[in-house]
Amino acid sequence: MSAYRSPFEQLREKFDESEAVCRACGYVDADGGWRVTTTGGRVTYQFVCPACDAVETREMRLE
Repeated sequence: MSAYRSPFEQLREKFDESEAVCRACGYVDADGGWRVTTTGGRVTYQFVCPACDAVETREMRLE
């Protein structure tokens, strides 16, 4: 098993560690995480609050 993690996986881990509080309602989601999708030139990280369904999106453009 390889210990290599892509830069995208590393960034998602940073979001998971530091962004556990919903900005809309203040709910602390200790077990939640960010979903990562990519479409060639963009990488989108999305967090959906399980308490209020607020959606937080962060996007990176690759050039």
